[in-house]
Amino acid sequence: MRPLLSVIIPARNEAQTLPLLLHDLSALRAAGAELIVVDGASDDATCDVAAAYVDQLLSSKPGRALQMNTGAAAARGDYLWFVHADTRISAGSIQCLLDTLLERPLWGRFDVRLSGQGMVLRLIGTMINLRSRVSAIATGDQGIFVARATFESLEGYASIALMEDVELCTRLKVLARPRCLRPALLTSSRRWEQNGVLRTVVLMWRLRLAYYVGVSPESLAREYRRGPPL
Repeated sequence: MRPLLSVIIPARNEAQTLPLLLHDLSALRAAGAELIVVDGASDDATCDVAAAYVDQLLSSKPGRALQMNTGAAAARGDYLWFVHADTRISAGSIQCLLDTLLERPLWGRFDVRLSGQGMVLRLIGTMINLRSRVSAIATGDQGIFVARATFESLEGYASIALMEDVELCTRLKVLARPRCLRPALLTSSRRWEQNGVLRTVVLMWRLRLAYYVGVSPESLAREYRRGPPL
C-alpha cells in the first residue's frame, strides 16, 4: 500500500547530525512513513549511519535541488516532506503534520527555531517565521511538504545552485498559500555561530535581494559558500 508520506533528506557529510534526525523520525517510519536519504557524494560515514534506518538510500551528484528531485522521483508517498539533515523534529511537530495531511493541503511548511542559545538567535527565528507568513515563501530549513501530484505537476525543484526553495515556493503560492505549522522544527545554528550572527544576517538578505533582481543562482552559491566577509 502506498504510504501517506515520504520524508526526503538530502545529505552531504552529515554523519554527526543525521543519526539524531533519523532517531526523531523512527516512530514516524514505524507508523508507515517512508524515509529516503539522498547522499550527495559524502566523504564521511553518512551512508553508513543512514543505511539501517531508512527505506531507501540513494546517491546523486551534490546539490540540494538535484538530491531532493532524486528522492522525489523514487518516493512512493502521497506527500513529500523535504527535511534538512541537521534538523531536529519533536513528536508534536510530527503529529501536527500527520493531522494536517488528513485535510489534504497542497503544501506547507513549519515554523523554525535556531538551536543556539541566546535572545538574538531566538529573535532571528521569530523574524524568519514572520517573514515566511507574510510572504508565503519558505526556506528549506522549514521542512517544506507538498502533495506529490502538485510537486510533479510543477516538475519539482528547479535545477539551480541556490534559492531552489524560494523558487519552488514562488510557484506553489500561486496555487495556494502554505499551511504554516507549529511546533517549530529545530535547525542548526552552526553557520550563524561560526560566521557571526550579524554578518550572516547581512549575507542572507544580500543573497535574497540579489536573487530577486536577477543575479544567477550559481554566482549566489559561490558567495554563500565563501560565507560573509570579515
